[in-house]
Amino acid sequence: MKRILLTGKNGQVGWELQRALSVLGEVIAFDSKALNLAEPSAIRSLVQASRPHIIVNAAAYTAVDKAESEPEVVDAVNGKGPEILAEEARRSGATLVHFSTDYVFDGKSSTPYLETSPTAPLSAYGKSKLHGEQAIIDSQCKHLIFRTSWVYANRGKNFMLTMLNLARSKPLLSIVNDQRGAPTWARSIAEGAAQVLSRTLNSHQEESWGIYNLTCSDQTTWFGFASAIFELYRNLDPNFTIPELKAITTKEYPTPAQRPLYSVLDNRKVQNAFHVNLPHWKRALELCLQERFTS
Repeated sequence: MKRILLTGKNGQVGWELQRALSVLGEVIAFDSKALNLAEPSAIRSLVQASRPHIIVNAAAYTAVDKAESEPEVVDAVNGKGPEILAEEARRSGATLVHFSTDYVFDGKSSTPYLETSPTAPLSAYGKSKLHGEQAIIDSQCKHLIFRTSWVYANRGKNFMLTMLNLARSKPLLSIVNDQRGAPTWARSIAEGAAQVLSRTLNSHQEESWGIYNLTCSDQTTWFGFASAIFELYRNLDPNFTIPELKAITTKEYPTPAQRPLYSVLDNRKVQNAFHVNLPHWKRALELCLQERFTS
């Protein structure tokens, strides 16, 4: 029976991982209060006491705009924290699973990013996540790093929930329409990651370790995402009133952190290596909204 240490259990992806990983072994899950990734000594003590076969790091500092005003804090959690986890995984022989982001890229591409595409993060958040990736790779521990994008769920803070909340009080919403990415349901990420981990552990092939893009298929803009959220939700609730949507540019909606204009990730590597295919982003959104409406 594999012993799996999971961080960030109350986050969007962490919450889903508790269930998805349960088929692989005993999941020992911690939230940010029980395990603060900004405290290296606490990380080492907990990992050594738990003696896990697998460490799954779903914890992260995700307040992208706030990170611009406290870069040292975000790097402690997203950069140094994973570095300590990787050192402990290397020391004990455990496998480390880590989640990263499309924000490690600058968005200047016009075609989906490969795992090997040059990184050039624009924000403190993106830089901290890249630090975490590089530290894990440099540690030479057994690892799987999953880059994902535009994550949402029926819990936490995310674009989908923000749109549904705003629709109740605002008849007109201005939505950015020149940033492109792949909205990805947290459950899709968790289930896909669990499948990859299971097949990696069964294969015992070291060439399986590395970075994998893991997003729902196809792409859209934030405006397209918002439109789909409202259309699909009205299918569930005919009394729901869709607000008027106005397409705007990134320049018309300035934020402290700069976002990549294009952050679509190419998923062929994970598909070819493990036959793992996440659903189309709109299908995953439909399932997520159905769960929200019926729960």
